[in-house]
Amino acid sequence: MTTFQDLQLSRTVLKAIDEMGFEELTPIQSATIPLSLAGHDIIGQAQTGTGKTAAYGIPLLERLDPNRNQVQALVVTPTRELAIQVAEELNRIGKFGQIRALPVYGGQDINRQIRALSQSKGQHIVVGTTGRLLDHLRRRALRLNQLKTVVLDEADEMLNMGFIDDIKTILKQIPNQHQTMLFSATMPAAIKGLAQEFMHQPETITIKSKGVTLPSIELSYYEVREGKKFDVLCRLFDINNPDSAIVFGRTKRRVDELAEALSRRGYSADAIHGDLTQPQRDTVMNLFREGNTEILVATDVAARGLDISGVTHVFNYDIPQDPESYVHRIGRTGRAGEAGVAITFITPREISQLRSIEHLIKRRIPRRSVPTITEAVEGQQRLVAEKVLQIIESNGIEQYKPLAENLLEETDSVLLLAATLRLLTEKSNASPVAPTGERIFTNRRSTPPRKNRSFGKTSKRKRNYRNNWRRAQG
Repeated sequence: MTTFQDLQLSRTVLKAIDEMGFEELTPIQSATIPLSLAGHDIIGQAQTGTGKTAAYGIPLLERLDPNRNQVQALVVTPTRELAIQVAEELNRIGKFGQIRALPVYGGQDINRQIRALSQSKGQHIVVGTTGRLLDHLRRRALRLNQLKTVVLDEADEMLNMGFIDDIKTILKQIPNQHQTMLFSATMPAAIKGLAQEFMHQPETITIKSKGVTLPSIELSYYEVREGKKFDVLCRLFDINNPDSAIVFGRTKRRVDELAEALSRRGYSADAIHGDLTQPQRDTVMNLFREGNTEILVATDVAARGLDISGVTHVFNYDIPQDPESYVHRIGRTGRAGEAGVAITFITPREISQLRSIEHLIKRRIPRRSVPTITEAVEGQQRLVAEKVLQIIESNGIEQYKPLAENLLEETDSVLLLAATLRLLTEKSNASPVAPTGERIFTNRRSTPPRKNRSFGKTSKRKRNYRNNWRRAQG
């Protein structure tokens, strides 16, 4: 069972996870979701960043009735940051089914949370820290009598923070007929005791991380805000000048948008994902293997199983859903003992996912400073100069010599070469790729700019250049 379509999920959930870019189940999802859908209590042991939220969130959402405006599911987390993150993901998965998840945590106005809980539409899921959940229970703002599912996320972390008694107090107020799912990276005795006391014949799932070594690949990451990713990617292309690169995006739409934006900037890029037909895939891959396309933009699923050699750089435009996917992605470079480079972009809130990757590969990934525009321009200039020298060495420029001689009669050789380099390093304007796949247009004009009439007449120098060019062409 490798895809979400195999799970016979509701149409609304499938639509949401397709929009989020989840194509292939992670190991914890593949093992957990079928058992959860069957109604079993679950003990899941897996590291952070392995897709646990979707592993319990999808079956949790499938059990809810959106027409009942009551709290039907409770997720208990150790920190406010995790509560917010989980609620956001559950809202994304449940948005087409009109499911609402509310995060509650200390530090936010409790009266605002009480109003949200008491609204006529209500909340179907509450995600919260133990202290604030107890506050709402004491005030009777939160009622658990209609609860169908309770999830304890990062249970060992809650134990370490001294919340075990609070968890027991909360669980004792939940009706007997409900499903319990507990997730923890480790299984200390206190967590096993908690499971024994409050869970009914739970199914235990253990996902062990495999140790991975990547000695021939140079790893690094850049912390970049979402709206700046595209410009930083282009700067890195100009500085690194990869011979052959793969850029990984989270969704099919994201991949299409990114490949198009790169092409508009003047890069040789093409996209590959699950919506392409086999002939289309073959065409894209042949162009990439033969070096006619320098950049392949791909989703995880599209890149699985591809036999590609000579890839010098891998760029994770979006951090992968789980650490194992990171290993699969960067394994596209550094093959057969060759050196490779793997660069990952992360936003500030994704640092925990990066740490999970480091734990899996048993290696620290160094952080790099975002290159400046000046460094990128220098990289472009160096690249163009190298290409010019290569052309000179190729001896295929005889037909251009008459034009060059005529141009040298008109202007200084250094100025002429500088203008040529400038022309060759200019790239067309393009838009960065937004998180949703929508373009953020950098040109704010709603209509094309008017033609500047001052350029209506051709200067004498331009006429001379044009005539010289025509003569050179015969």
